[in-house]
Amino acid sequence: MAKNYLEFFNGHKMPIVGLGMWQADKPEEIDLAVERAIDVGYRHFDTATLYSNEEGLGRGLKKALEAGKVKREDLFIVTKLPWHANEASRVSRFMKASLKRLQFDYVDLYLVHWPQGVKYVDDETLSPMDDNGRMLVDPTTNLEAVWKAMEEQVDAGLARSIGISNYTPKQIERIMKVARIQPANHQIEVHAYFQNKELVAASQKHNITVCAYGPLGSPGRKTYTYNGFSYEVPPLFEDPLIVEIANKHGKTPAQVLLRFLTQKNLSVIPKSTNPQRLKENIDILDFEITDEELGKIDKLDKGETGRSFPTLPGMKDHPECPF
Repeated sequence: MAKNYLEFFNGHKMPIVGLGMWQADKPEEIDLAVERAIDVGYRHFDTATLYSNEEGLGRGLKKALEAGKVKREDLFIVTKLPWHANEASRVSRFMKASLKRLQFDYVDLYLVHWPQGVKYVDDETLSPMDDNGRMLVDPTTNLEAVWKAMEEQVDAGLARSIGISNYTPKQIERIMKVARIQPANHQIEVHAYFQNKELVAASQKHNITVCAYGPLGSPGRKTYTYNGFSYEVPPLFEDPLIVEIANKHGKTPAQVLLRFLTQKNLSVIPKSTNPQRLKENIDILDFEITDEELGKIDKLDKGETGRSFPTLPGMKDHPECPF
């Protein structure tokens, strides 16, 4: 069977399939998802301050620990520095606040969620908007200074590893030039319709592992609306090629889409609360997509038009906006 983890430059290992927590905002949904996920074998859980569910995830994991289902060393917990904390002096405070909500002494991976910062109003105002629904950005974001503050979280024992999310190739190079502790992981959108090949290569070139968010094309968001801005998400599950390959292997389209990415040495964090899909999403290492099939899926790439998460209004006002 294929390996079930990615190994970081520092020797720490991240399970190759994790549970994504974005858009999981109902306490009962979070509790149920975590319980079911633990029971079918998940040990990698991905949250963020911006998701507003760190507390719920922590509560669910504590229940599993107290029930003796898992040990802390078996878990791989990821959270992220929010964009309104993209200022070196705020990093430590927000790191500690995340740990308090999670009820843990450390996380396995702490990511800078976005390269651009938004205007700081207070700790609780996550995404400040103007009267027209445009993001209020903070153009003074200093990526290098923020990274040095991230390194201090490793020094303090609050994060085992640190990384980035949604950075560009040029931004990666800037971080590598100043890094005493390099990024261990880069979390970016990757799926069959948006393979993000240049960014994956730019990360892996520096031995930075890649974690794919939205690996199924975000089927939970057939239409995504944010402050009146909406767009259609491509129905990746229904792609004839994916369905054909799934039928050939006796797998679901979701399993094929996830295996496609893990065979490229990417980790994946699909979200689900459905018991059957939770199990399907993690049971993907017992088959191999052939080289011919991989080549065909490669050709599904739509480039930027396949991206599920486009720029939100106001984001492009920031000089560090990645897309």
